[in-house]
Amino acid sequence: MSVLIGEAELKEQLLNTNEDYRRLAAEHQSYSDQLEALNNRPHLSEDEKMEEILLKKKKLLLKDQMYVMIQKYRKTMESES
Repeated sequence: MSVLIGEAELKEQLLNTNEDYRRLAAEHQSYSDQLEALNNRPHLSEDEKMEEILLKKKKLLLKDQMYVMIQKYRKTMESES
């Protein structure tokens, strides 16, 4: 019988062992930081609003890529047990 591993544990394992996942996570955090900086401004210019939209899309794309990696890693872990 296989033991199910939680998503948090899988993320932690990937952060510790997978350079690609670590790079994606760092990039995702960078976009989060940039979005936070924009959100702390009282008013955004039109360019800043466009930058905000672009950052959100990039961040979501990275999140999707990280999710795919987690799912592949989960399948690998489950097939080995």
